[in-house]
Amino acid sequence: MTRLSRRRYDVLREIRALDPERDTDRIVWLTSRHEFPWDYTQGTGIAFLRDYGIPSIARLLDRTGEFEGDGVKRYDDTLLFGEEATVEGIDSERSHAALRRLNRIHGHYDIPNDEFQYVLATTIVGPVRWIDEFGWRRLDPVELQALARFTTRFGELMGIKGLPDTYDGYLELLTSYERDRFAYDPANRRVTEAALRIARETAPAALRPLVRRVTIALMDEPLRTALGMPRQPAWCVAGVRGGLRLRARLLRLAPPRRTAYHHRPSTYPQGYRLGDLGPASMLGELNHTPLRRPS
Repeated sequence: MTRLSRRRYDVLREIRALDPERDTDRIVWLTSRHEFPWDYTQGTGIAFLRDYGIPSIARLLDRTGEFEGDGVKRYDDTLLFGEEATVEGIDSERSHAALRRLNRIHGHYDIPNDEFQYVLATTIVGPVRWIDEFGWRRLDPVELQALARFTTRFGELMGIKGLPDTYDGYLELLTSYERDRFAYDPANRRVTEAALRIARETAPAALRPLVRRVTIALMDEPLRTALGMPRQPAWCVAGVRGGLRLRARLLRLAPPRRTAYHHRPSTYPQGYRLGDLGPASMLGELNHTPLRRPS
């Protein structure tokens, strides 16, 4: 084994020396910001598409009009809320302030607990599935334990009840919910098309013509059907997946990342404050009403 290949696994060795119960924040940070930053973001993006396969969720998102009117801001804000929850740890005041704000935003809508459970499950299952298929290595059991613990604590701070405490529990929650609830609805397709336009707008210019076709090629058949997306040619699906697996093999030869990844939002080129995050129509209320402290 070469010196470079040994270095490639330095972060994994650190992760394996940590306790997933005590060192949850550190493990999640290393996994999502050092080992797999691009993969984690892509897996999260595909995960959010799964939400749109549930007609009740898609109809609510369709009614808000946020995807059509201010989609890039919504995309940036979603990633930034996640970053605020991880930069200083899930139980830091910074994280709690962000989640109080997120709770206030969601409080404007009548969202049942089971939908919150499902959406939260997508945020862990999506990245894990992506990394296991397209990452340069598979996730370690220590990472899965830490991700599950972080996800459950995130959900608790949002007031979500009855959450699993293992990755397998979240996987079962997601698969059973989709088995019962995935169904095509015109709202599913409208929200998905809006999301694809956002993806195209936020992609590098050279890749924008490919975004729609590549994204659909990455969908599994139940998801593609529920979203009403057209079937892609077999050569396209094979090419996209093969290209991502080739990238993974090449990354195994690369040195570990030296600095943590941070999302660079086009919405806020000069930087952002927590008070900037949220639907534009709610900002006045959000910034002038006392925030509820999560328990």
